[in-house]
Amino acid sequence: MGAECCGPQEPQTSATAAENDDHAEHGAERLWQVRELQLAALAAVLLAAGWLIGLSGAERVGVGFELAAAVAGGATFVPGSLRNLLRRRIGVGTLMTIAAIGAVALGQFTEAALLGVLFSIAEGLEHYAIARTRRGLRALLGLVPPTASVLRESAEVQVAPDELVIGDRMLLRPGQRAATDGVIRSGRTSLDLSAITGESVPVEAGPGESVYAGAINGGGAIEVDVTAPASDSSLARIVHIVEEAQDRKGSGQRLADRIARPLVPGIMILAVLIAALGAVLDDPLVWIERALVVLVAASPCALAISVPLTVVAAVGAASRTGALVKGGAALEELGRIGTVAVDKTGTLTRNQPRVVQIVPVDGATEGEVLAVAAALEARSEHPLAQAILDATGERPATADAVTAVPGHGLHGQLNSSTLRLGKPGWITPGALAEDVEHLQQDGATVVLIERDEALLGAIAVRDELRAEAPEAIQQIHGLGIDSAMLTGDNTRTATALASQAGISTVHAELLPEDKARQLSSLSNGRTIAMVGDGVNDAPALATADVGIAMGAMGTDVAIETADVALMGEDLRHLPQVLAHARHARRVMLQNVGLSMAIITVLIPLAAFGVMGLATVVFVHELAEVLVIGNAIRAARARPLPEVAPVPGAAALPPAIAGKPTTRPEGDGCCDAC
Repeated sequence: MGAECCGPQEPQTSATAAENDDHAEHGAERLWQVRELQLAALAAVLLAAGWLIGLSGAERVGVGFELAAAVAGGATFVPGSLRNLLRRRIGVGTLMTIAAIGAVALGQFTEAALLGVLFSIAEGLEHYAIARTRRGLRALLGLVPPTASVLRESAEVQVAPDELVIGDRMLLRPGQRAATDGVIRSGRTSLDLSAITGESVPVEAGPGESVYAGAINGGGAIEVDVTAPASDSSLARIVHIVEEAQDRKGSGQRLADRIARPLVPGIMILAVLIAALGAVLDDPLVWIERALVVLVAASPCALAISVPLTVVAAVGAASRTGALVKGGAALEELGRIGTVAVDKTGTLTRNQPRVVQIVPVDGATEGEVLAVAAALEARSEHPLAQAILDATGERPATADAVTAVPGHGLHGQLNSSTLRLGKPGWITPGALAEDVEHLQQDGATVVLIERDEALLGAIAVRDELRAEAPEAIQQIHGLGIDSAMLTGDNTRTATALASQAGISTVHAELLPEDKARQLSSLSNGRTIAMVGDGVNDAPALATADVGIAMGAMGTDVAIETADVALMGEDLRHLPQVLAHARHARRVMLQNVGLSMAIITVLIPLAAFGVMGLATVVFVHELAEVLVIGNAIRAARARPLPEVAPVPGAAALPPAIAGKPTTRPEGDGCCDAC
């Protein structure tokens, strides 16, 4: 038996499942279009008419209008309650149905009608609030244009997005939106992703780079090869994942369920006891009436909807700012975060490393060192590898039998020579020890190159700190949250970058599994979040109380595995989503507290006859309306703490956008980040 009330997640007592699905998916556009509110208005009119007619002396006619009002008000929940009762489901609607029928049986038509009016209003407002938040999420799909221009058989044709197939070539003119995901075949442009990632700075894009559904072409005309059908585009996946997330229960919601579920049958037993004992000690009709009032007073409808509605509002609002929060559990944990552990590369840094210096040993040249390194890195997708390949300026020779040693480096064969490339420590720096130390102190990542067990040289690669990183870290500290850096890079480089960002706790030279083990000591008993790229940091993301993937737009692994996925590349979205989750958790606790307080106060007052049915109904439904209104507040953005201006950090709302990147685990280089 459940404690179902009005929420969309559980079987309802007020309407059929089909009706509730219609509410959740296609909720009325206007408040007056909500069925429950229409019936409540009709019942209120009939009740007022009956009261006026009764005053004129036609009491029987007035009673008839009052009875009709009770029927109209009860039509929103009585039929569904009876159907659920046949399925052995007892919920809040069952209590209300018993109270309404009992009031009619006792001749209290006005009270029965008032119960129907107020309960219907509360249900209608809840359905409207849920429908409105879901419409806001579904509106993301409205970013997809109704038609797409496609080049087929050398002719341009207009097709519906659902007709696009992988391999089609879309033509995007300036100002047009992409109908699905694809890769630019020809042309250069700037893409506006603000509606998807929450970042307002356009992203420069050219051949070979990704275009996501809903992106606006802000530059020249481009041709895009379709890589996913519209139904499986990144935008469609976002909407689907968030809709699923809204239905996931957090600990607060489970707490509300644990309280509400046994409360319903318990209330029914209490009402029977009150009626039975009262019948023995006093007038049976008086105590039966009080038992009915207790049924209404103890109804946990406000408690049952207090957390689910807050989750729906908060998760939907977060998704519209580029943050995917995977349900109530993740939202609640995110609201309790006390420590944030941050990966270095791609999170604190731009993930656009470049070679800043090449140091050969005596007898070797810079070109020789770079060529050998490029031969090993030619098939790697690691960011440091790309920096080395970019520095060569030409297609390098490719080494054979290249093998990655995760956390250390690469080894392979080229022209009968054995090559190694990796981090200092795995390869001894020898005569370059002082140069390596100096470069690391300057914040560069250094890799050493060895040929036939002889040191050939060192290459320094630096990935610049994100301009907004110091501001974001300050805002995190302003929320009372500690920060730490976890990285596989060397201690000197990590410390230099952490100092620039404003992070004092640094743990460097960590393997992926070391990062996961480090989290428990960092948390100090507090809830801890790990922020990374969703691939190389997978063990730490899974171990943390909340795993947060950074720059996850279009990245299946990051979106699916992380508890929270930040779709954009601006680190300032991190303190924003932390503040939003804290606010939502406060709203949850307020709603649960208010709901329990109302039940606790009303039960004794109803049992001893201090409050009648009409008064209890009014107070109870007013509390439900307050819970609904408070839950909607969870969708509002919360201002971040004021922080001192940080040199080099841009002010919001402009955001620093970049191309999302992923790194397959063990893909090469030294995994030093």
